[in-house]
Amino acid sequence: MKGFGVHTSMWTMAWDRPGAERAVSACKALGFDFIEIALLSPEKVDTAHSRALLEREGMPAVCSLGLPEGKRASSDPEAAIAFLRHALDQCAAIGAEALTGVTYGGIGERSGQPPTEAERDNVARVLTAAAAHARKHGIAFGIEPVNRYENHILNTGWQAVQMIEKVGADNIFIHLDTYHMNIEERGMALGILDAGPHLRYIHLSESDRGTPGEGNVRWDEVYGALRAVGFTGGLAMESFIDMPPEVSFGLSVWRPVAESRDVVLERGLPFLRNKARQYGLWPRA
Repeated sequence: MKGFGVHTSMWTMAWDRPGAERAVSACKALGFDFIEIALLSPEKVDTAHSRALLEREGMPAVCSLGLPEGKRASSDPEAAIAFLRHALDQCAAIGAEALTGVTYGGIGERSGQPPTEAERDNVARVLTAAAAHARKHGIAFGIEPVNRYENHILNTGWQAVQMIEKVGADNIFIHLDTYHMNIEERGMALGILDAGPHLRYIHLSESDRGTPGEGNVRWDEVYGALRAVGFTGGLAMESFIDMPPEVSFGLSVWRPVAESRDVVLERGLPFLRNKARQYGLWPRA
């Protein structure tokens, strides 16, 4: 997970053959260093096709997901462990370097109450098992704190650190997201500083999930803090343009967040890359 990547939501949320070919071809043409695959249905992925496609284009991959209904770590740890083990097996078959995202819960999972100790214990149990399985495959395993409207378990960088310390596995990393940080952190830099040495991946997403540089995210604060902590992980652009209903529900995306994919790529992508260059985060020697 090095350099500048992009989430496949720019082109597809269904990682089938046509979606995979469209996304990987576009990523290659745009000069991305890696691609983040939305692995929402691991069982449906043609892993041989994906691996061959990624190897042919020389495109490293990271996979991400949220736990589906009925397989959530806080309430059904055994089902969550089985799901994550299978997802990790699929990641290994694809040749992905990591599995990350809301790996500790569901996107849209809210109890209406603060997380209980029992829920936290269940999540820690799931993450311990998943991290051990990831280690067998040589895959990194990440957790992404998200905003209070999408999940009630982990919302901030410091909560993610607490969970990692509770689990005690040395191969779990923190994956931050500027969209969520803009809602939950007291300062963009504070979330990055809190995550500290555990931070290996970050989503670069605008305050409205639209075109980066045209919202409220304090990008100089973000990039400056990344530089300050010596960040050397993956920078992944994320913008949601055309969501299927089940994904829109979990993310609460009810309206167009940008004029088009082309607008995001033509205006937002150069903005993010220029900031990364300005702060010496990309490209690397």
